[in-house]
Amino acid sequence: MESEQSLVVFSLDEERYALAVGCVQRVIRVVAITPLPQAPPIVIGVIDLGGVVIPVVNVRERFNHPPRDVRLSDHLLIATTGKRTVALLVDETNGVLDSPPESYAPAENILPGLEMFDGAVKLADGLILIHDLDRLLSLDEVTAIEHALNASASIEPTEKRREP
Repeated sequence: MESEQSLVVFSLDEERYALAVGCVQRVIRVVAITPLPQAPPIVIGVIDLGGVVIPVVNVRERFNHPPRDVRLSDHLLIATTGKRTVALLVDETNGVLDSPPESYAPAENILPGLEMFDGAVKLADGLILIHDLDRLLSLDEVTAIEHALNASASIEPTEKRREP
């Protein structure tokens, strides 16, 4: 990283993570999440955002955090991967951080096996892991999400009864 990088910082439990600001469309408070039958376990359902159906990804398990129920204080990060737009369920968002290049460390310099992370930002109060959104979902998960979305879209609503 040769120039300053803008990151959207979010928390799960007491740990901080970040995404490049360029892949985040917006942040919203949690809304009603509709279950999506046949979706992979990482997807807890879908939301309708302005007429667009977006899968909600629960990143807690993927980042090795214990499962917990959705809370009204949770946030959804609406972000775009190379494959699709997703909503990441996070505990809270902590704003945008402009990270100078000297504070950045590539993932392989921190700990081998951090495939889902691009690197980390070293701050006085700890590390913030920078997530690589394109590596969040496996190809099988992306395929399963598309299949589940297509299957739910093909379900016709029952016809309303007409009174004579």
